[in-house]
Parts: sequence; C-alpha cells; structure tokens
Amino acid sequence: MVTHAGTWVRATAAAVALLLLGPMTACGSDEGGVPTINFYYAQEQNLQKVVDDCNAEAAGKYRISYQVLPRSADDQRVQMVRRLAAEDSGMDILGLDITWTQEFASADWILEWTGANKSEAEQGTLAGPLESAEYDGKLYAAPKNTNVQLLWYRTDLVQQPPTTWDQMIQQALELKQQGKPYQIITMGAQYEGLVVLYNTLVASAGGHILNDDGTKAVFDEGAVRGLEILQKFASAGVTHPSFTNTIEDDARLQFQNGDGAFELNWPFVYPAMQEGAPDLAAKVKWARYPGVDSGTPSKVTIGGYNLAVSKYSKHPDLSFEAALCLRNAEHQKFSAINDGVPPTIESVYADPEMTKAYPMKDEILAELRDAANRPLTPAYQNVSTVMSATLSPPASINPEKTAKELRGSIQDALESKGVLP
Repeated sequence: MVTHAGTWVRATAAAVALLLLGPMTACGSDEGGVPTINFYYAQEQNLQKVVDDCNAEAAGKYRISYQVLPRSADDQRVQMVRRLAAEDSGMDILGLDITWTQEFASADWILEWTGANKSEAEQGTLAGPLESAEYDGKLYAAPKNTNVQLLWYRTDLVQQPPTTWDQMIQQALELKQQGKPYQIITMGAQYEGLVVLYNTLVASAGGHILNDDGTKAVFDEGAVRGLEILQKFASAGVTHPSFTNTIEDDARLQFQNGDGAFELNWPFVYPAMQEGAPDLAAKVKWARYPGVDSGTPSKVTIGGYNLAVSKYSKHPDLSFEAALCLRNAEHQKFSAINDGVPPTIESVYADPEMTKAYPMKDEILAELRDAANRPLTPAYQNVSTVMSATLSPPASINPEKTAKELRGSIQDALESKGVLP
C-alpha cells in the first residue's frame, strides 16, 4: 500500500487479521514486572522482527508490543487523535506520518526529545526528514524512514531522460506524433498525491506556499510558476486518460501495462515491476525527478514516518530508549531491504547490502540531500484538503486566479482553531 505521504509498506495476512480484531483490544500490559511499551505503527511486513530484536537487546528491561494501525493513513491519524484526546495512557511510541508531527506537538500530545536522546536521534540523520520532526525550534520525533519519487522511463523509447518538465512534455509529444507509447503517468486524483506533485513543482521553482514559520499563506511567484507547469502538463495531451482519478498504485499499473514512456512515482514501482512485468522492467531505468529550470535540480517532496513518545505514556524514559532502538541504523537498513522504506540515516546508503535492494539508491540519496517538505504547520490536514480541492482538476487551473484563491482559503485554514478530528 501507499500512504498519502508515499511510504510503501506491504501488508501480511497476519497483520490484516490483527487489524480485524479491532484497534482497542490489542494493547499490551505490564507482565511479570516487565514494563510493556505499546508501539502504534502502520502495517509493515517485517517490522515485528525489528521489535523482536529490540526486545532481545532490552533483556527484560522492557517489552515492546507492536500494535498495528489501520491501513489508511487517515484512519491511523483518527485513531491516535481520539485516543490521545482521551489521554489514553496505553499508548507509548507513536508512528506519525511526517505531516502530523507539528499537529501532535502543538496539541501537547507528544514529548520533546532532549539531551542524549535528542543527540542520538539527530546523529547522521538527513536534514529533510529531521526538519519534518521539529516544531517551534524543538525536536518532537525521531525520523524512522523517508521516501522520494523518481522519474522512471523506458530506454527503448527515450535515449536521454529529461531534466525539466518542458523537456519531458516535449519528448512525450514527439513520441505521440510517432505513434509510440508516450504518456507521462503520475498521480492526479483529488487527494494528497496531487498536493505532493504541486509542492514539488513549487519547491523546484524556488517558491513558497507558506512563510517560514507556517503562519501565513504566501503563494509567491514560484508558487504561481508551479501552477503554470501543472496546468500545462495536465492540458498538453500527454497524461493518461485516467490522470484525474489516478493514485499511486493506479500509476504503477498503467505504466506496467505499457501505456507510458515516463512515470513519476515512489521506488515501490521497482520491485513491483520486477515481479509483475519483468520484460518491461528490463527496459526501464530511473533518473532524478525533473526540475523546473534547466541547470537547476529538482527539490522533491519527501514522505516517511517519525517516531514520537506520547505525553501520556506510563514509561516515557523507556519509550525514548525503545524508539531509538527501533530506528537505529541497523534496523533502518533491515527495513529498507525487507520492506522498501528508505532510511533517514545517511550512512546506511553506503552499506553494500543496500545495493541489490536499492540499485537507485544514489538517485534517492541525491534527492534526499536537497529535498522539500510539505508545509510544516499544525494545520496541515486543513491545508492539504483545501489545496487538493482547489488544484483539481489541474487542467482547469488559472495560475494567477488560483494562486489568489489559495492565498485566501489557505489563510483561513491556518487560522482555524483546534485539531481536526
């Protein structure tokens, strides 16, 4: 599955079965004097092995109990919001989509990382993921995994991958004239994927959606440029007919079916293509996501998850210790290789074991070193909802008019009171 932040995880039958038991029934409790640390996280096929390793390392000091959250990112958030609002002490470590950290911190639901815990969480962590874990100048979570989209292209159709959107559109049009597969396939449905696409365009154009402290809607010249490119792309006759209904896995299937010359999507498409379309996979390579201006690399929006400690945990000190174990370099490498979730600790990319699972690791790391976050604000859920609605359908965008509309509606979203349920 793909969350709205683009983190790819694979569900197992056991995980689904656990989910069907109901979210409120699986909480571990202290047993035999050993504190139980309840770890709420999305479904990740091999994460229990990481939990088991950390429990072995703890040697009876604590026992982590993995509580599998619902598949949908929205459902994950709603479950945690409701339990935290009720000051539920049965939650200890929380797996937060990177867009939720500021919201949970501003609501005073998660604890600040300080001292040695903070230093260890920051050590070697890439700047983009680390920024997503901060709020009001303080660290409120430890980045566990991250993600970025790449450009995937067919080498039998494209000799040199495009470096800008204009080049990519032009190449697609030339292929179309030649009667060859030509489509540029990506996510255009009215949901978070469309916001991610637009945010990458804005960042690549040097623009801003909000000001630096996340309190004011800006939509400057770079943001208008992003609207221009998105509208041009959507109306150029190079998208899939289902573009405005396409989410991540739809895009994967469209490209695997041979419909496209290009695909903009997360790295999960690589192993999926090896398994589902091996003949096509042999003709597909990857490159950095296209930029806006020639000679200026793109700034690609990251996804991922952060680990936070609940304010209401009965074992906060042990929870910080356990969280550090769950996201240390060795376990990030294991999860990257076995569950397809790219590491946030930069040194892991140099490990020889990463090469087979991540032949595109150099391109991923290059993008991560100069990545873009989505607007960092406690009101992000409001902001995202407004943006996806306003940007859809992209072909109908009127750049200056749409920017003006977004300035007003996003400012209203920023000033709304309280946390969305």
